[in-house]
Amino acid sequence: MERLMHYVWQYRLVPADSLVTVDGRRITVLDPGLHNTDAGPDFFNAKIRIGDRIWAGDIEMHVRASDWHRHGHDGDPAYDSVILHVVDCDDQPIQRRNGEVIAQMTMHCSPQFHERYSSLVDRSDIDLPCASEIRAIHPLHLNSWITALAYERAYAKAESLLSLLDSLSGDWEQAAYITLARALGFSINSDPMQRLAQSMPLPFLRKHSDSLTSVEALLFGQAGLLPTQAPSDSYTARLINEYAFLAHKFSLRQLSSPGWKMGRMRPANLPHRRIATLAAYVSGDFRIVRRLLDADGPEAAITLLRTPLTGYWATHYTFDTPATDSEQTAVAMSRNAAIILVINVAVPLLIAYGTRHGDEEMTRRAFEWLQQLPPESNSIITRFASAGLRARDAFTTQALIQLRRRYCETHSCLYCRIGHRLLTARAQRQTP
Repeated sequence: MERLMHYVWQYRLVPADSLVTVDGRRITVLDPGLHNTDAGPDFFNAKIRIGDRIWAGDIEMHVRASDWHRHGHDGDPAYDSVILHVVDCDDQPIQRRNGEVIAQMTMHCSPQFHERYSSLVDRSDIDLPCASEIRAIHPLHLNSWITALAYERAYAKAESLLSLLDSLSGDWEQAAYITLARALGFSINSDPMQRLAQSMPLPFLRKHSDSLTSVEALLFGQAGLLPTQAPSDSYTARLINEYAFLAHKFSLRQLSSPGWKMGRMRPANLPHRRIATLAAYVSGDFRIVRRLLDADGPEAAITLLRTPLTGYWATHYTFDTPATDSEQTAVAMSRNAAIILVINVAVPLLIAYGTRHGDEEMTRRAFEWLQQLPPESNSIITRFASAGLRARDAFTTQALIQLRRRYCETHSCLYCRIGHRLLTARAQRQTP
């Protein structure tokens, strides 16, 4: 209920004739303030007129006025700056610590408006509560929201990469290595892949990068995926011995409870294949940052990331079990998988590098790549397509994934532009 009250106040949906204190003084909202989602009053730095006097300070909201005392605000100095207490039920006056009475007003949400809000936010039985009404939103508003969402998601990924970069003392290759490892997990094994990369730093692997076997032994050993029983082939035995030697020499400890997921998974997506792919990237000369930054388009980046597998992993999906002759195991990943890596590694890298170095052209190029790449195919994109939001490129699919993850799944319909338009359209007719 308080979330709805915050929303109504923030977007000034209260009718003018309802802006009255409980003792009859007229209220004019000059500035609703900044919505606060952390500790402290609900809105900071608001500016209102009560009667003929202008007040500047904070706004606090409760379902019942007595919640002021129930929540301990009467003894908290952070609430001395409150200039207006907005409540649904005026069951008692409230005061600051010095005894001054704080102006109070009631803000009742109509049953119809509350029902409308609940139908969007509180319906766990409906996958996409607004699906039947998305088509009613004007294309201009939808396109604007899609653009904002795509930028929001891309910049969030770039910020994560920059935070990682700062934690690694500015080592771009190391940051790209960990980002690539995480992306190779393709959601289901992203966390274990990132933990693996962080447990086996790139500078250490580079000391052994002239030997693919050593790199594979280190990664598979750290991942806890080397067979524990007697190996049935010489390659597996060599990896086990190599890791045992290096682990003893450098006091390595494999990941504890890495959390690898392998059930109901296509063979090409098993973590063994992804780790082998990571080893193929690292062995020899890992200079992926400059290569991606210098790529003349997304197709060049796709080609770069489709590194072929050689040796044992050209014919195996897991240890000891050869693949059938009909399976194309030498290809490290499909074209679609490589496109996802471009979206999750190359594009954030371009944005992060461009942001850190003030290169707007590089940032612009990153978004052009998203617009040139084909749309992704997954359950989220299918869900929105059935509701009328069809994706034409990866720029749009990234926006829809952001919409789903950041707004739909968190029930943040109040702060989604689609939900906002649907609610305010009703509010103008059924105002609280």
